[in-house]
Amino acid sequence: MRNWRWMLLLLALLLAWLQYRFWFGPGNSGEVMALEAQVASQQRDNAGLQQRNDALAAEVKDLKEGQAAIEERARSELGMIKPGEKFYRVVEDAPVAPARAPVAPVDPDAPHQEVP
Repeated sequence: MRNWRWMLLLLALLLAWLQYRFWFGPGNSGEVMALEAQVASQQRDNAGLQQRNDALAAEVKDLKEGQAAIEERARSELGMIKPGEKFYRVVEDAPVAPARAPVAPVDPDAPHQEVP
């Protein structure tokens, strides 16, 4: 009977030590959750960067292979036109500021003069 008590005490101590290591030791559950959150965040960033890389690769391919992409870029970024084309610039009217009422001069010597 005495051996069982020592064995039970030893198992309880082992359980307490393992629980301590799980909650407070190196690589504890809090650190694991923080690392999992960092991994998820990095995966989202990587997915966004992969989409950007794919778009840039497609644009490079278009510029290497097709004349349409080069023509579009020359028209939009450089303002170029083909020979024989007519260029029309549409200019919208600038918004007119509402007229303000004239402000009366303020007499500094007057005790109670209201400013409109």
